[in-house]
Amino acid sequence: MVRAFHTSSPLAVIKPFLLSDIGEGIKEVQIIQWFVEPEARVEQFDKLCEVQSDKAAVDITSRFDGVIKKLHYEPEDMAQPLCDIDVLSEIEPENETALGSTNEQAGSPSTPQQPQKAAERHDSQPEEAHQPPEVSKAPSTKGQSSLATPAVRGLLKDLKIDISNVTGTGKDGRVLKEDVQKHANADAPMSAPSPTSTPSPSSSKSTQPESIIPLTPIQSQMFKTMTRSLSIPHFLYTDELNITALSSLRHHVNTKLSSANQPKLSYLPFIIKALSLALDSYPILNARVDTETDTSRPQLVMRSAHNIGIAMDTPQGLIVPNIKNVNTLSIVAIASEIQRLQSFALASKLTPADLTGGTITVSNIGSIGGTYVAPILVSSEVAILGMGKKRIVPAFDEEGEVVKREVMNLSWSADHRVVDGATVARCAEVVRGYVETPGGMVVRLR
Repeated sequence: MVRAFHTSSPLAVIKPFLLSDIGEGIKEVQIIQWFVEPEARVEQFDKLCEVQSDKAAVDITSRFDGVIKKLHYEPEDMAQPLCDIDVLSEIEPENETALGSTNEQAGSPSTPQQPQKAAERHDSQPEEAHQPPEVSKAPSTKGQSSLATPAVRGLLKDLKIDISNVTGTGKDGRVLKEDVQKHANADAPMSAPSPTSTPSPSSSKSTQPESIIPLTPIQSQMFKTMTRSLSIPHFLYTDELNITALSSLRHHVNTKLSSANQPKLSYLPFIIKALSLALDSYPILNARVDTETDTSRPQLVMRSAHNIGIAMDTPQGLIVPNIKNVNTLSIVAIASEIQRLQSFALASKLTPADLTGGTITVSNIGSIGGTYVAPILVSSEVAILGMGKKRIVPAFDEEGEVVKREVMNLSWSADHRVVDGATVARCAEVVRGYVETPGGMVVRLR
């Protein structure tokens, strides 16, 4: 008996590119720009697009070798982290001939935001053109969006201005808010106001002009995080510290660093190190509350690594990257890491690792202004420390003489569900000891 063997024509492999989780708690992203377009060939680790999450701007790279078939979202669209990017992967020579019928095999897209230009262009090809389409090795820049933050893009939408018509003056041609306002003013008609069109004072008071501005991804995340924080009962504690000796030590160290062409130290790395040393004695302030494993029996999760977060003010909004393993770092190493995080934050290049895993936070609001602060906890931590601005005040020394003293207020907030006030006060006193007598802190450096 002779058996007939059935053979099928090879099919091109279409792999949907799923945007993997790029950070803790991220629910949606905004497409900033595409680095590719349909029918462009890509290889593994080639950049596909840049997205703005609620924490940072991230470049997404390809996990496959192949040909881009569809881009499911346009620049400035908000997308869930399951944004599909159809990538042709693992192309064999015999499968190249199947590229002409790829779109019919893959099915029609269901997302209304998907651009159809590539599919329409392909479907309109003649019947005899079943040769593999021309694909470019290098990703094309056609249809890319200029660089801009979500806040600036929102302003562009409100003013109905095409971003491609605005000349960016920021880094790498990034469009800034000032660029948009300058462009809008240049386009505004320079006509003299008509006396008959001037509204009367009574009519102008009767209506209040309002405009709707959507929250940026970072603002949306802050809204959700702070709303959750409302369920945490905060215990507030503040005290004034004498930083005269620390100021003298800092000046001496900075003189040495300046001669070695190294960046100078602010007060922040000293405070962070003093906090880390105090956490060795009061580890509960480095813990977190677990209410999800057993909702009827909340529990504390103790954490040995001191990953101290730093609240940073950036053009995109408030973000809190953290310094990993502060308990193993010197003050100079802490300062170097702060400088790295600040530069990355301003450039929107912080990684998910920089933004996750924090155990306690320091807010240096005093660098802007303010003596006292009531810092707000996040649900993954039980304590936060706020630094006030440095002040010079008259004070009495041990002999009763009036002297000049440099002081700073430190303000604490703690989760009063698990941390009592006495614990915070005792920990604050340990920090005071290291700050007011910095020699003791230097002795304990590892």
